[in-house]
Amino acid sequence: MESYVVSDVITYLLLLTLTTTLITFPLSVGQLRPWRDGDEDSLVYHASNRRIWNNVRDFFPYPYTPRDAHAWVRSNKSYHQPNNLAVEIDGQAVGNIGFTVKDDIYRYNAEVGYWLSESYWGRGIMTEALPIMTNYIFQNFQVNRIFACVLEGNVGSMRVLESAGYQHEAIHRKAAVKNNQYLDEHIFSMLRTEHKELTR
Repeated sequence: MESYVVSDVITYLLLLTLTTTLITFPLSVGQLRPWRDGDEDSLVYHASNRRIWNNVRDFFPYPYTPRDAHAWVRSNKSYHQPNNLAVEIDGQAVGNIGFTVKDDIYRYNAEVGYWLSESYWGRGIMTEALPIMTNYIFQNFQVNRIFACVLEGNVGSMRVLESAGYQHEAIHRKAAVKNNQYLDEHIFSMLRTEHKELTR
C-alpha cells in the first residue's frame, strides 16, 4: 500500500512537470510561465505603481500590498491550462498576461489583458508576449474572438495590439471612469479566421 501511494505521488509530480513545461513559453528576454509560490515579493515591487494602475481596471490594487500578492498567486497557481501567465525576467515576475472567457451569448469570446513593470516598458516584451498568448487561447479554448479594451491615452497598449494583428473595431465613447474622469474605451479584436490567416 505504501509503495502504491509513493508511486502515485511520483507519477503526479511527473505530470505536473510535463504540463508546466508545455505551458512555459520563451521570450527573448525571459519567459511566460504559470504563477507560483515565491512570486509575491516581486509582484508587490513591480505592480504597485500608479502609472500602471492608471491604465487598468480598478480591481487591480493600488497600492499593491503583500496580501493582494498572496491572494493573486494563490488563485492563479495552476498547472492545467492557466488563464494568467507571469512575465518572468531575470528570475522575477514583472508582469502578467491573461484572459477571461465570457459567458452567455458571449461564451465564444475571450477578453485579453496585460500589464508590465514600468522598468521594462518600451522593450517590445508585450509585443512579443501577446501573439504567444493569442495562439495559446485559440489552440486550447473554444473561442472564436479575442478582444481587448484599452483606455484612451494608453497608446503603448494600442500599438501592442495592432502589432499583433488585432483590429481597432470600436470606440465606446466616455464608457469608462478612471480617476474620476470619463474616458473613451477602445476595443481591439481578432477572430479565429484572422488568426489562421496570420499564422499560415
